[in-house]
Amino acid sequence: MEQLIEWLSQPWPWNVAGPLITLTMLLLLFVGKSFGVSDTLRTTCAIGGASRVSDFFDFDWRKQTWNIVFVLGAVLGGFIASTWLQQPEPIPLAQDTVLKLQELGINNAGEDYLPVEIFSWESLLTLRGFVVLVLGGFLVGFGARYAGGCTSGHAISGLSNLQLPSLIAVIGFFIGGLVMTYFLLPVILTL
Repeated sequence: MEQLIEWLSQPWPWNVAGPLITLTMLLLLFVGKSFGVSDTLRTTCAIGGASRVSDFFDFDWRKQTWNIVFVLGAVLGGFIASTWLQQPEPIPLAQDTVLKLQELGINNAGEDYLPVEIFSWESLLTLRGFVVLVLGGFLVGFGARYAGGCTSGHAISGLSNLQLPSLIAVIGFFIGGLVMTYFLLPVILTL
């Protein structure tokens, strides 16, 4: 059992993870489903009776319950991984990255996946924490709805279906990530 936990706690190489993602996509295509997480909120709202308020939620949500099970599995898997499968060693970051993050106020760069200077209950009550966690979360949710899906839906499912809108969305995601990393995040971290 200890060997299994040790194996699971290590990053999987591309030649294992890639084929598993491909197999998942082939199975979803075979059964006529598309992968994406952002539609789960719509399904959850429809289950709660939001169709009485808006026609957007008036659809047969029972056909999407598999997606809710997937998201619940992802949450459970994240909990298991963060509780029992964390590696004790620091994350291997380039020394230049560590120095740049320290200049921006991230003192424990590489020690945790989520720096406590940004992702903690204490930082939530600061202007920086509010901007990153609350405003950032709202913008991600709005962007996923505006783009017609989330990054996983477009990048994995949409591109595997050769959908041009997904290609455009993925290019936009990358441009947005670069703008955030090099221009906005340094300003936000100085708040």
